[in-house]
Amino acid sequence: MRRAAELLNEHAPDDALRRFLLLLVDHAAIGKGMAEALESIMMTDSPVFDDARTRMAQSLDLLLAAGVAATTVRSDVTGRMLLRAMGGICEMRATDGWQQEAQQITAILFDGLRRGAPEAG
Repeated sequence: MRRAAELLNEHAPDDALRRFLLLLVDHAAIGKGMAEALESIMMTDSPVFDDARTRMAQSLDLLLAAGVAATTVRSDVTGRMLLRAMGGICEMRATDGWQQEAQQITAILFDGLRRGAPEAG
């Protein structure tokens, strides 16, 4: 959650959320080389991965709450839901150009988060 809080201190809530989502894609790109080795571990009920997923979902909850308070993102999405969506994006097959495509899909997802935001009044 430290990185999420740092982003909130440096950027507007919606931009902090966008940057965090793109960091998840970057992180996945770094780990693509280890993906096959880790796949069997990820399929387990290891509490190590549960803890990491929980912390990431909490970071996303923090960013989403700030965006909701600023009326820049919709309020009907949880950190866990968003993490699941990002998991699907980051699990894309590592082909040429996959990272750029993942960033574009993340931008589409982010636009959807803003689309349902209440209008500031």
